[in-house]
Amino acid sequence: MTSRSTTSIAIVAILGCAALLFAGNGLFQTLLPIRATQEGYSSALIGWLGTAYFGGFTIGCFLGPKIIMSVGHARTFAGITALLTATFLAFPLFVDLFFWGVLRVLSGACLAVLYIVVESWLNDSASNTNRGRTLSIYIIVSNIVTMAGQLLVNSFDTLEATLFILVAILICLSIVPISLTPTPAPSPVPSARLDLKALYRLSPVGVVGCLLAGVVEGAFWSLGPVFAQGHGMETPDVALLMAAFVLGGTLSQWPLGWASDRIDRRVVISVAAFGTVITGLIIGFDIVPDGLATFVVAGCHGALMIPIYALCISHANDVVPNERMVETSGGLLLAFSIGATAGPITASMFMRNDQSGGLFIFIGAILCLLGLFVIYRLLTEKRKRPFEKAHYAQTSVASPAIFPTDAG
Repeated sequence: MTSRSTTSIAIVAILGCAALLFAGNGLFQTLLPIRATQEGYSSALIGWLGTAYFGGFTIGCFLGPKIIMSVGHARTFAGITALLTATFLAFPLFVDLFFWGVLRVLSGACLAVLYIVVESWLNDSASNTNRGRTLSIYIIVSNIVTMAGQLLVNSFDTLEATLFILVAILICLSIVPISLTPTPAPSPVPSARLDLKALYRLSPVGVVGCLLAGVVEGAFWSLGPVFAQGHGMETPDVALLMAAFVLGGTLSQWPLGWASDRIDRRVVISVAAFGTVITGLIIGFDIVPDGLATFVVAGCHGALMIPIYALCISHANDVVPNERMVETSGGLLLAFSIGATAGPITASMFMRNDQSGGLFIFIGAILCLLGLFVIYRLLTEKRKRPFEKAHYAQTSVASPAIFPTDAG
């Protein structure tokens, strides 16, 4: 078997692992808020579950590289997948908020480690000549299967344990493609000191943008289904609404990235931020009638909100030297994770007294602050000359980009 064939098989195997992993998590991210609402938990308590998840994700970002360097990618993936499978199976055992909160921390940490394994393994398997195409395929696959996973919530009664078991099956199966193919072991994950203050001095918009993108995405993924149920949607419509957001975010990645490669990225970031404010207010104040129009506006909202994180990453990578790329990516992910941890519980305060539309008013307010900050930076700071302007780096709606690439 040629080296090229081995590489192709490795990439396909890793993409297969990622597809099953994202499908399972996509289903769970929609299932848990629906089930929690059916169990009578308030939006504030469901927000705490979202905060627990992203808090665990932040922990996993620190632990992941250490675990991988200790036992390698393959053992890490196998062990953490087994732990995550058991975690998902444990959810229906006890309907208890504290118990679920502990499981959310654990599942967040596990998923962060698995994303690090998958994305670093994919980066290592790809070459400089095909890395850009490989990562684009990865983004497309992850977004499509995330949507498919969300729609699986319609398969069984959400009050039964069946859907939790289905999540666990998908996660467990994700280990099969990589285990049964001759995939070379990747290089160790590089570690870097994370200094947000130093990174802020280099790219204020990059750091603040990733932080606030984390706030709104953490709030949305944790409480979006709660909003839909608060508007009287049944489970099938909740799944379709969440899929519409993801579809919009998937379709807009390329055009917004194309625009940001040709003009100051900060201009594109501000346009996306203020555009999201408008769509958020339309949804939050029920300006459009229920039905198809709601799903169309939801798609537009996702199209503008989801790419903001990737735009901020690309802007930051434009102005940092190549030797600081790993440190930069780690710092931006940390900023995103901090924001995502704070987002759900903060947004839930805007949803009290059955005001579920407050979620989108909150998102609009946060992104209005981002847009104003970007305009301030545009007016007070000249555009920095890039070391070598990086192409726009797409990110998955399910997993923030963790490692830099030289896809150029």
